[in-house]
Order: sequence, then C-alpha cells, then structure tokens
Amino acid sequence: MIKYLRYLLFPFSILYGIVVFVRNKLYDTGVFKSTGFDIPVICVGNLVVGGSGKSPVTEYLVRLFPDLKIAILSRGYGRKTKGFILADDQATAETIGDEPMQFYRKFPQVTVAVCEDRVVGATELQKNHDLIILDDAYQHRAIRAGYNILLFEFEKLLNPQFLLPAGNLRESFSGYKRAQSIMITKAPEEIPARMASECRNKFEDNWQRELMFSSLVYQDLVPLISGESLLCSSITPDTTVFLLTGIANPKPLRQYLAQYSSMIHHYDYPDHYRFTEQDINALLKDFKNNPSTEKIIITTEKDAQRLLGGTLKELLLNLPIFYLPVKIGLGAEDKIIFDQKIIAYVSSHTRNR
Repeated sequence: MIKYLRYLLFPFSILYGIVVFVRNKLYDTGVFKSTGFDIPVICVGNLVVGGSGKSPVTEYLVRLFPDLKIAILSRGYGRKTKGFILADDQATAETIGDEPMQFYRKFPQVTVAVCEDRVVGATELQKNHDLIILDDAYQHRAIRAGYNILLFEFEKLLNPQFLLPAGNLRESFSGYKRAQSIMITKAPEEIPARMASECRNKFEDNWQRELMFSSLVYQDLVPLISGESLLCSSITPDTTVFLLTGIANPKPLRQYLAQYSSMIHHYDYPDHYRFTEQDINALLKDFKNNPSTEKIIITTEKDAQRLLGGTLKELLLNLPIFYLPVKIGLGAEDKIIFDQKIIAYVSSHTRNR
C-alpha cells in the first residue's frame, strides 16, 4: 500500500524538488541573502522530517564548551506561542516546545530561546553570548551558520529515501554538501564493515572523510517527579515495563530495554504528541490492573517535558515513573577529530571582548 501511495505522490515530489532546488540555488548565488553573525554559530540539522538525534548532539556541544556563554536557539516545534521567547521559570513545553524545555531544565547555565525566524532570534542573542547553537535550522538558509553538523540516522540511511511528500526528505540528498561535519547517528556500537562501507558510499569521496558514526548511550533512569535514580540493570526479566513514547523512532529505545525485560507494553504515539488525560488514564488503568509484582513506567526525556505540566503530572504522582536520558557515543578517533574541528572553529571565530 505504501509503495503504491509513493507512486501516486511521486509527481508532487518532483515539483517539490524543483522548488527546493531553485530556492537553494538562489541562496548559493546570493540572489537570496543569508545573514551571518560575528560570533560562532553552529547549526545541528538533518535532511529529513522527524528525529535524527539532534538533541543529544546539541547537548554534546554544550558540554564541550563549559566556559562559554551559550545560547540554544530553536523554532520551538509544537508550541502554542509565536515570536521570540526566552525560556524562564514560567516556561512549559506548550510555551516553548518540548526539546527547548529539556535544554532549559538540563542546562541552567545556558540561555534557551525560541523563534520561528532564526535571524531575528540570533540578532537578539548575539549581544550577550559567545556561541549560538541552532537546533534544526539546516534548511533555514536566511541565517548563515559558520559550522553545519548534518545528521543521518543509521537505519534510514541504508534504506531508499524520497523527497516530500512521497518520502521524508526535506531537500535533495545532495544537500549534505553544505555541511562541515556529517554524523551517522543511532548506529550500533559494533558496525559490520559491509554496512559501514554502504553508508560511506552514499557520499562522494571527499565527503566520506567528514563522516563519523555515533551511537546512543543510555544513562540512569531519572524519576519524573520525585525519588532516586535507578540503574537500568535494576530492570529484571521479571519486571513489566510500561513504555510511553511520543518520538519519531522509538525502536532503539525498545531494543535497549528488551535487553533487560521482554515484558514491554509500548504506548507509542507520534513525534511531539500532546498526551491527553485520556491517554494517561488508559496507561494507568493497564498499569494498576497488571498482576506483576515488579512493574515500572518509562518514558523519554523529551516526552517527560510534556508530562510535567498541568493535570498530567498530578495523575502520575506516587507512581514509579522514570525517564531515560541519552547521550551520544563517539569512537575514540572520531571524537578527537570532531572535537578538534568544532573547537578550532569556535576559537577562530570568537569575538574579542
């Protein structure tokens, strides 16, 4: 069915591709103007609709520069507000979006802002910051980032990809040539040589040198509301896991948890989904009716931001509900090269004060 639907949508993908191609050419030739800034601006983006692991990479960059005054600028996908907003103690996932809310709670020393127009947002932020990280702005070409990190999800890269609306590519695959670094995310820790070679062969020879692989490294379970953190190893084969997700690709998370328990009840919703009281009550009914003596509710860190507001938090009080943070893991050689390139860019473009 999906194959036939793609056939039907393919003519529209051609039209879409032509429009995007012309738009990019107008930016490349200077007909459309891009605005640059006199401080380092790093863009973390991808070519597809949906998640490719941008948030863990953004967090990696924040940790790489502990002594700089950093601002993270996002569109704030899914928020109910408009315009430029700085995150503060009154911010919620509804006012700034779930990912910016995650950054704000996780890095109190970092300025988190949202704005649909990245030029407007960066203009506000450049005055008092040393580095701006653009979250998901690779196609926002009105702003000129000094360094672009482009992400491709390992499993999706190995499969055929099509332009919107037949597929999920926002622009032609050749758009990768605007990037300074290319990272394959969510790769297995041990990549078969054949699969690694297949990934590299997707890119031209000179770009293959820019390629690096990263994996997901899951951390300790963090209580959503109160309590102490738990090691994932505390999940045993006798534990029933109620997994609640509203992310683009929950498969790696489910595979990770399956190492500990096969009894996983997955409540799977679309990316950035706004959970309702009905959704949570359905989960809680199943949780309470389950006869297992060992049971736990697990969600993602991004989803946690949408569960901590309003009545949803009240429904989850006094329950064993945890979120599972994740970091990126780079091989030793890739980490050295990647860190050196990013640090060299930032240090060579830092504004003198």
